Amino acid sequence: MNQTVCAYCGVGCKFEISNGKLKGVKSYPVNKGLSCAKGMSQIKSIFTNRLLMPQIRSNIKDEFGATNYDHAIKTIAKKIKNTHPQKTAFYLSGQMLNEDYYIANKLAKGFIGTPHCDTNSRTCMASAVVGYKKSFGVDYVPVRIEDIEHANLMIIIGANPAEAHVVLFNKIKKAQKQGMKVIVIDPRETMTAKIADLYLPLRAGSDIDLLNLLCKKLIHNGNIDNDFILKHSNGFNEYKNSLMLLDDNKLLESTGLSQKQFDMFLKLWIKNKNIITAWTMGLNQSVQGVDKNLAVNNLHIITGQINKQGSGPFSLTGQPNAMGGREVGGLSTTLAVHLDYSKENCQKVSKFWNTDKLPSKQGLTAFEMIEAADKGELDVLIICHTDPVYHLPNRHFVETAFKKIALVVEINAYEQSETSKYTHIRIPAVPFGQKEGTQTNLDRTVSRVENFHSKDGLLQDWEIFAKLGRALGYKKAFDFADTKAVFDEYKAMTRLSKNGHLDIYKADYNNLKSKPFVWGKELYKNNRFFTQNKKANLFFIRNKNLSEQPNEKYPFILLTGRTRDQWHTGSKTAQVDTLLHHKPIEFVEMNSADALELDINENDTVWAISKRGKLKVQVIFANINRKTIFIPVSHKEINYLTDDKLDPLSKEPDYNHSGVRIEKIV
Repeated sequence: MNQTVCAYCGVGCKFEISNGKLKGVKSYPVNKGLSCAKGMSQIKSIFTNRLLMPQIRSNIKDEFGATNYDHAIKTIAKKIKNTHPQKTAFYLSGQMLNEDYYIANKLAKGFIGTPHCDTNSRTCMASAVVGYKKSFGVDYVPVRIEDIEHANLMIIIGANPAEAHVVLFNKIKKAQKQGMKVIVIDPRETMTAKIADLYLPLRAGSDIDLLNLLCKKLIHNGNIDNDFILKHSNGFNEYKNSLMLLDDNKLLESTGLSQKQFDMFLKLWIKNKNIITAWTMGLNQSVQGVDKNLAVNNLHIITGQINKQGSGPFSLTGQPNAMGGREVGGLSTTLAVHLDYSKENCQKVSKFWNTDKLPSKQGLTAFEMIEAADKGELDVLIICHTDPVYHLPNRHFVETAFKKIALVVEINAYEQSETSKYTHIRIPAVPFGQKEGTQTNLDRTVSRVENFHSKDGLLQDWEIFAKLGRALGYKKAFDFADTKAVFDEYKAMTRLSKNGHLDIYKADYNNLKSKPFVWGKELYKNNRFFTQNKKANLFFIRNKNLSEQPNEKYPFILLTGRTRDQWHTGSKTAQVDTLLHHKPIEFVEMNSADALELDINENDTVWAISKRGKLKVQVIFANINRKTIFIPVSHKEINYLTDDKLDPLSKEPDYNHSGVRIEKIV
């Protein structure tokens, strides 16, 4: 019986195919037979809304004409050969499997010689990556899903797993029934917040103030792990001295919480033995995203709530293989297999790939590519399984920049992307159900993805990139017999990782069919970290309020996020009529008191307007902080509103702090 792994969120549920239907695999340790409606429905999207033939045009104002793979690839190869590597870029996706990512990264950085190879994980997980590396010395999530079963307290901040990680949320509810307490911190009362033992309606942008206040109180009251701090951390005295200078009343006032609410939070932390803090885009997508991650890590370091079962800082990966993309080297700020750019690492990678084309410095990140395009500094952009015109911030600017790129190539399985309006060549690739390989879920579990339908003459992503590599003249480097051969080369490369920590080289492709592989099981044994002196780093972080602030003209703050039954624009999920679709694709949540002041009724259609653009949306009343609104990312026009400020270290956009106003449409 065929088994495969879900193509939606980062939980990585395994399914078996029986009589044309999907059902959860009970023996699989990640989901243990559990599934969500979105995951179960994806079998119906395999043949829906599909891109099935290569298409080409010389001008985006023209209609597409049909072509074939060979002609499309030759056209791209000719343009790349006549373009400087610094003007060529690849934009990849957490929808790709490890093998797809590996070949794309090898081609871009190793043989075309461009460092500009980034992934849409930049827009959701880059702040967590930088935070982990600064605190612990390497990009490593020190918590696994099974740890939830051993936690006494789970804090969920800036995340809504009830809608974004449904099976994980079911595990949280099960653990809660066994006695685990749950704290949810969010400006809106989400579906997740509704099950909380303590819900804290934090003011948007005050996460650092709340975490600093908690750390200060824990230190002042002596509720910290002095032995862990002494033996396993760096910089505690400097951190403590700076923290103690902060004013408690000002910190609390910033959060919008009452003293009673904060005291309950503090009490729950103190009384519980094993604590997990989980977060995702609500913290990461900020101009201070790295700082927010460091604030979470600080909390776990000073209390010793890390490197033991049932505790630790747990970033929740959004896409199915965003973790794998980080491992392979899909981010432009890394080289390959968690190796940063350095002379030594460049020599290692050049030798492994047998190339002299490798760039010596990191490349442009996702939005920086658009900025380069706007300046006329980007001539070729190859996009794979992602929709940057839709999902990057400040969309009017993005659209203008795209028009200046001489050749835009879109590799996709589906029609009707927003990016296709600005594309010159479209190349079909197979989706879930027709591709095979491996992917890594949000807790380092590497699983085997299997196909259960033929490819019908279409190619998988890695095959397209390998074909392009051969067309560029690199036949030996891209001569792979099958997906297993790609995996075997990739796993051999993981031996180059720092101290061999990325030990995927121990995995066997065939064995992954029946048993997943978890990398890094021995990491942090005896509390040894991957910093220079093997200790965790503490950083004093101050909330500098760098995000866009509300003002008289734009008095509301816009929050964004996923909903349970939709996946991004709905190119797959919106086509499936068996989904319940408990919420519409497009809506705005607002506080009824704010609506009353504007003479707005529920279900009215309004304008949401920022200084960058506007969109029409229908009003839903919700328990959300005053002067705060929420619009889901399934609204295709959401990024006409969002700010394009970037975190200075992670380069992740600030999607959750845009100033807007609401106007009733009469």
